[in-house]
Amino acid sequence: MIEIKNLKKSFGDLLVWEDVSFQIDDGETVAIIGRSGCGKSVLLKHINALLNPDEGEVIIDGNNIHAMDYVDQRRLRQKFGVLFQGSALFDSINTFENVAFPLRYFTKQSEEEIRKNVMQSLEYVNLEEAADKETSELSGGMRKRVGLARAIVLRPHYIMYDEPTSGLDPQTADEINELINGMANTLDITSIVVTHDMHSVLEVADKVAFLNNQTLSWFGTLEEMKRSDQQDLQDFITASEYQIKG
Repeated sequence: MIEIKNLKKSFGDLLVWEDVSFQIDDGETVAIIGRSGCGKSVLLKHINALLNPDEGEVIIDGNNIHAMDYVDQRRLRQKFGVLFQGSALFDSINTFENVAFPLRYFTKQSEEEIRKNVMQSLEYVNLEEAADKETSELSGGMRKRVGLARAIVLRPHYIMYDEPTSGLDPQTADEINELINGMANTLDITSIVVTHDMHSVLEVADKVAFLNNQTLSWFGTLEEMKRSDQQDLQDFITASEYQIKG
């Protein structure tokens, strides 16, 4: 479980947001939405202590991650997998080695164990046949799937997705949404999805956190969001739906 308590963050004189508080229960998929520049990715970086808050706490499985020393933070971060917006693959190594990288860096697994775990992760994302492909040969959708295979190879408790469908065509975006649901159900993973794509939110989220006007403007279940009469939330949803229908 992740508890976010009264977070405040500024960069110099620029207030990003303040008094952000919500809880992510085990097994849930929570979407963090809001306009560009509202601090969605900044919040994501606070959850695994890549950034420190000005005020507040992030409690992960009972531990305040920002009160830990570096060694304990690093150990706790191994509970997280991350799918970065641009996939963040290493172009100098092939698909197999990209997925194997966390195993080589964080574990002492044998080559046989590494191969087994890498191929299993690639199978989860339907890419086992691409193990020997160079990253330059991969399409945008394939790069996202390789990034996801790497994110799950350590069998994390949590996965953080930063704009997972950004830059993808609608069909490929739907495939990524299906994989997000599949990871949550098959591997019993808690998911945090940063996105401005309301179609993706409707496909994958159990709960929604809406950042607006430098604060957490709204938080609730997907069904509560659909019924909410909060004007700024509905304005954001309406604008997003217009962009989807285009």
